[in-house]
Amino acid sequence: MYITLLLMLAGVVAGFALRNNSLILKINETLLNITIYILLLLLGIAVGTNEKIIHNLYQIGFQALIITAGAIAGSVAFSWLIFKTFFRIK
Repeated sequence: MYITLLLMLAGVVAGFALRNNSLILKINETLLNITIYILLLLLGIAVGTNEKIIHNLYQIGFQALIITAGAIAGSVAFSWLIFKTFFRIK
């Protein structure tokens, strides 16, 4: 856990120091996208090799759909409430 926090802090410090260098920022964005794609590929491989997940995919997918729909509905309702409460047009 300490290693994770130290790496995050080092990244913040490096980002602060290099925030005005557009070349570094562009390279960082490209590397970040590539890393995310690789992580998604590895996650897909892990899911594909897990027999429990594959056999229960229908049930897991339905539960994920219900949770996603609830999260979207809650976000929309809360956003509407915040908008009506704080951003009234007079």
